[in-house]
Amino acid sequence: MKKYILVLTTLLVFMFPTNSNADEMVTVKLVNYVGNTSELDIKIAGDYFTFDPTLQLKEGVNYTLSVQRGSLYLKEGKAKKQKISGPFILIPASESEGQQVHVNDRPYLGAMEFTIEEDKFIRPINQLPLEDYLKGVVPFEVFSSWGMETLKAQTLAARTYAVSKINQIIDDTIRFQVYGGYSWDESTTKAVEETKGEVITFHNRLIETFYSASNGGVTENNANVWGGNPLKYFPVKEDPYDPTHPWEFKLHQLQIDLDEIMWDLQNWWESLEEKDKEITQSMRNWLNNNGYPGEIKILSIPKFELSNETFESGRSEKGSITIEFMQRLLEGTVLFQKLELKDVNLNRIRPMIGGTIFKSYLIDSLEVNKEQYTMKGRGYGHGVGMSQWGAHYMAEQGKKYKEIVNYYYPGTTIVDIADEAIVRPTN
Repeated sequence: MKKYILVLTTLLVFMFPTNSNADEMVTVKLVNYVGNTSELDIKIAGDYFTFDPTLQLKEGVNYTLSVQRGSLYLKEGKAKKQKISGPFILIPASESEGQQVHVNDRPYLGAMEFTIEEDKFIRPINQLPLEDYLKGVVPFEVFSSWGMETLKAQTLAARTYAVSKINQIIDDTIRFQVYGGYSWDESTTKAVEETKGEVITFHNRLIETFYSASNGGVTENNANVWGGNPLKYFPVKEDPYDPTHPWEFKLHQLQIDLDEIMWDLQNWWESLEEKDKEITQSMRNWLNNNGYPGEIKILSIPKFELSNETFESGRSEKGSITIEFMQRLLEGTVLFQKLELKDVNLNRIRPMIGGTIFKSYLIDSLEVNKEQYTMKGRGYGHGVGMSQWGAHYMAEQGKKYKEIVNYYYPGTTIVDIADEAIVRPTN
């Protein structure tokens, strides 16, 4: 696959020789809006060509692309399916916003390669100029209604991140940056255009532009979250601009009472319901992904506590949790299981609860009362780097985007991507 992407890059550079360094090509695997599917609807606007002269896609016509027995098939309406031999890559005849590939009704600029994953899923891979990619990222990472200076600060963080991954195939999810294709917003597009090519460096190297929604009023160092070497531009300090965003969630210790299960009923398993459905669904997903296949029913959480260890920022470091559950295997066997995590890093426990519920590690309290846990905390996310809400309120107070960048990434320098002094990543 990488071979085709390299060929595609060469073609696009040849086709669009006026591209500047700020228009380097970004390669994005489409996952977020596509999921895992064996069939996609595609449609083109403008002129596209492929490596296969027998494939002539018509503008505005709906096609169905499917995978069967490890091969791709293209179908127009009720016509017979056409098997695709070799790579299926749609290459725009020109660089313009009128050239679009629609995948399940979502438009994308640039070129599109359709590959096969695990012999059964179709995976589109979009390749397009850096600045066009950013116009499809920024409105999905921050509120477009926020002030221009906030949008520009977010743009610099997004651009720096993208350039640091320029030689990789990234995806369109929060694992990298959320990318929504050609779903642009006027304000964020302006922010991208008015900062074209600007990136953030530290000692001539692109920085790690981490950011989160809210740091809860205090920033965090990268080493405390992910380990590794602490970076100087991620200090721990009070943040007077962040609105703290307090949060709280409750979790019952007992989810399903074994004494109340009607074992004689034919559908006894289907009749079981946990008390905290959103959290237990997250637990089931975690267990399925960590060595417990099959159907899961959460019985109880007899232990859930924090250690007394905290980082300089006040964020909790470790905790313990015990989950008792039933596991029904494919053949119908039901196993009673217990998972115990003792004094482990909280980044192993938080995914069990769910990041949208257990919002940060800046925890004010965890109490148990009447067989129910109550956790209270502040912030939303890891707290490293820029607080998006903090950036918003800095701009509300008249701060410019360069001041915002300097506050959240102190000691850094904003330079043009064309600066030959920048040390590029080797990956």
